[in-house]
Amino acid sequence: MATTDKASPRDRLLDAAARLSYRDGVCIGIEALCREAGVSKRSMYQMFDSKDEMLAASLEQRIPWYEARFAHPDPEAATPRERILHVFEQLEKASLDDGYHGCPYLAVLVELKNPEHPASVVARLVKERLVRTFRAEAERGGAHHPDLLARQLLLIFDGAAARAGAGVERLDDGLTTATVTALLNAAEMD
Repeated sequence: MATTDKASPRDRLLDAAARLSYRDGVCIGIEALCREAGVSKRSMYQMFDSKDEMLAASLEQRIPWYEARFAHPDPEAATPRERILHVFEQLEKASLDDGYHGCPYLAVLVELKNPEHPASVVARLVKERLVRTFRAEAERGGAHHPDLLARQLLLIFDGAAARAGAGVERLDDGLTTATVTALLNAAEMD
């Protein structure tokens, strides 16, 4: 989401927090956030009790966009296997973007290391929803041990996103989808 003159100060702050924390990390200063958003610190503190609350709200606001990014375009026609593979195909595509720094929700969990931090709570919720999605698809596809498969898929997702985000792995060779395919085959998923 680009900051526009028509966006409210709150939306500009949330957008700036998402953009800067993704690019530079969650330790970005209040001054930089407010300058990027074109909002005074006083105004920021009138809208949010703290930078932590603003970061959590920013992450929460982005959940629909994040989840839509990985949703299959025709979920009714796709098989559970196709819906799972689509997530990893989208991850591979996203990793090729110039500004890709990995999964924003995983980055927050890794950087903050505090499970009680408001942003960690939101990030953990997103990860839990993804593993539940994987589990539901695994169950629909007849996989043996759908709970285990879902956890394995999340591990591959987070590992691939982190390695690509750190610039130590390229995801353009299909390694991620090939690995997921091997797991789905091992789980005897349709």
